[in-house]
Amino acid sequence: MDKERVALFVDGANMFYAQRKLGWKIDYAKVYQHFTDKKKTYNAFYYTGIKGPKSASAFIRKLTFLGYTVRTKEVKTIHKEKNQTEEKCNLDIEIAIDMFNTANNYDEAIIFSGDSDFERAIELLRSKGKKIIVVSTEGMIALELINAADTYIDLKNIKAELEKICKKDAPPN
Repeated sequence: MDKERVALFVDGANMFYAQRKLGWKIDYAKVYQHFTDKKKTYNAFYYTGIKGPKSASAFIRKLTFLGYTVRTKEVKTIHKEKNQTEEKCNLDIEIAIDMFNTANNYDEAIIFSGDSDFERAIELLRSKGKKIIVVSTEGMIALELINAADTYIDLKNIKAELEKICKKDAPPN
């Protein structure tokens, strides 16, 4: 029997804030390994905003070397009232497009986001026979996504498998 084909779709901004809420950092090499082990990996997509077209950070380069396809969009500055500004970058449409354009290449989609905007896309993919797993954390996951997905995984329950261990946290030799 052929291995199940899997695709990962990581909403970088959503996972950035999930890490802050949880108080620990996600190791994306561990994410890739944990969710693709014993499966055939179609692709792992990571979506993130960048400040300026030439701001390819070390993090983005590392993700690329780990096997991720990194999709970027320039962060926009929105001018508000009273000389206030807000930086904004939304890649939800890019994620949804990739989920549909590549659907013939995977059996299972693992979506790292808690954004309710993905509810309808998930419902449509499931109607096409795709297994959908949503990964996020309490307080950052829309109930609509939990309901729409086949499986919901809370990051706090897989901390041991995904946590980035910083050198200062590493045990002494």
